[in-house]
Amino acid sequence: MAAPLIVVLGPTAVGKTGLAVSLAAAVNGEIINADSRQIYRYMDIGTAKPTREQRARIPHHLLDVVDPDDNLSLAQYQKLAYDTINAIHGRGHTPLLVGGTGQYISAVIEGWTVPEVPPDDTLRAELEAFAAEHGAAALHDRLRDYDPAAAAAIDFRNVRRVVRALEVFLVSGLPISELQRKQPPPYAIRQYGLTLERADLYAQADRRVDEMIAHGFVEEVRRLLDSGYSRTLPAMSGLGYRELAAHLLDGLPLDDAAAATKIATHDFIRRQYTWFRGHDSGILWHNMKTVKLTALIQSTADWLQEQE
Repeated sequence: MAAPLIVVLGPTAVGKTGLAVSLAAAVNGEIINADSRQIYRYMDIGTAKPTREQRARIPHHLLDVVDPDDNLSLAQYQKLAYDTINAIHGRGHTPLLVGGTGQYISAVIEGWTVPEVPPDDTLRAELEAFAAEHGAAALHDRLRDYDPAAAAAIDFRNVRRVVRALEVFLVSGLPISELQRKQPPPYAIRQYGLTLERADLYAQADRRVDEMIAHGFVEEVRRLLDSGYSRTLPAMSGLGYRELAAHLLDGLPLDDAAAATKIATHDFIRRQYTWFRGHDSGILWHNMKTVKLTALIQSTADWLQEQE
């Protein structure tokens, strides 16, 4: 039988970490991070990393992998995830891939063949400057000329992904859509999607922003800036970091920075749902207001027994 992999996905602030920790404890599991911001060191509060208590209860992997000014490519993340999954299987435990970064999750469970084109900082800077001068839509139009399939799959507002797709084509001469072939991994995969009614989720996300600020989010951003990490770094584009950098460096009132963070979070949640809908290969959705943890644990245990 195929080795099992449990996936717990969903939008930000829905409550993935708490449920995943409880589920992992019940099935002898270990958790693998699938959040593209939690890979960074020194960025704890704003990325809502698992608490010390949660990490002490359940082994967590792929947290604090790189410094904020380092780059971890999708290909590197995918390899680390596969190596970690296989190591967990080797210990006789159950791996749980947990997070809200759809690209990370899809690359792992769909088995993307990720282009091994190294970052070209000069080219990226040129493309980003073009987007800044002419607009994100104009940059997206350039991608459409080279790789219509990739352009159709990437939101024009996601400048980082548009830049990467253009970079791959301009460096390799091959469209990223052709290079991103799929070879599903040899795992039996069970996917749990966590959700809430949209108004409830937005309210929960807003409360979390307020709680983060109350627990030192501003100070965390100040330490990052004081340590020399520029607000223009990709790591600092995470929810709240850019806005709080504007508060600290530009004098944006804290209330305005918090409000802007909440608006950005709502937009991010919408984009997360769009990704999950487009990559739904059997996600079992559960509303966090009505899900019964004991029933979920029993269902998971039954499924795991079937894989033996």
